[in-house]
Amino acid sequence: MIWAYPDNSLMITLIAIFVLLYGLYLYRFWKINQKITVKKRRLIWKMILRSLYFSLFLIALAGPSIGSAMKEIKQEGKDIFLAIDLSRSMNAEDINPSRLQRVKFELKNLVKNFSSDRLGIIIFSSEAFIQCPLTFDQNVIQLHLDGLNSGLVPNSGTDIAAPLKLAFSKFQSDESQEPKSKAIILISDGEDFGEGLEQTLNDLNADGIKVFSMGIGTANGSTIPRGSGVVIDQSTNRPAISKLTSDNLKKIATDTGGGYFELSSDQNDIPQLIDAISKLEGTVMASRTVEASSNKYFYFLLAALFLAIIDAILPVRTLSL
Repeated sequence: MIWAYPDNSLMITLIAIFVLLYGLYLYRFWKINQKITVKKRRLIWKMILRSLYFSLFLIALAGPSIGSAMKEIKQEGKDIFLAIDLSRSMNAEDINPSRLQRVKFELKNLVKNFSSDRLGIIIFSSEAFIQCPLTFDQNVIQLHLDGLNSGLVPNSGTDIAAPLKLAFSKFQSDESQEPKSKAIILISDGEDFGEGLEQTLNDLNADGIKVFSMGIGTANGSTIPRGSGVVIDQSTNRPAISKLTSDNLKKIATDTGGGYFELSSDQNDIPQLIDAISKLEGTVMASRTVEASSNKYFYFLLAALFLAIIDAILPVRTLSL
């Protein structure tokens, strides 16, 4: 027999408490016996009954395992690209301390929920680049997230289709020919000055790649810091205001069967995003068969409860008046 939870200190403590309380119980009857007659034989049976089901409770608590069984353990995983907008508008401060800094903080917590999945990072503005290829190494992902800043990409506008095209091509060129679950988490304030989005969405949808878009910012928006000042709109000669534009992000999510979420000072859909990604059916990456012990605690617990009920419903008479 194998014990699943062999906590000797806990067992000794429980036994000591039982002996102490039952000692007080017997002392009470001894005091009663000085005044009236107690049928000692019936008292002994009561002691045996309670000691028996208490012992069965302890055995059940220890988790007795009798025999063994073969169990197959499957390791499932997904391929996920984080496509992160690093255009200058992501430095806007309508989310404290800034859109990009908040994204970095939330993503570092998000990736910890997908330790069995391959993650990769794509950064983009008017062009898209692979910052980190798909990897299981969480430390590498965290390191790249720490280093994200708007200076890593050219800042001449935003093309939302660019990271989606790049992610699609990387999924297609994957050296492993095994079918895998694939997803893209697109993080942007939604501003888009590119073309070719419709065809890219058709390609993603045909290949079963879901896009989960995360809108960053607020409807009111804010100015965009630049050096000691702010970015100026050349057409009006006034400070440029960057606002969350969610229409394209919602369309991308809808057309690919993904979902749309938002992150702002008043709204945080990160938990819902994690839940949606987790519900995606992963591909079996590996499986192995192990010998597992069969825990039989239930039988001991059932027997203990049965005896305890008998003790409660049909108490043994100890006094004869």
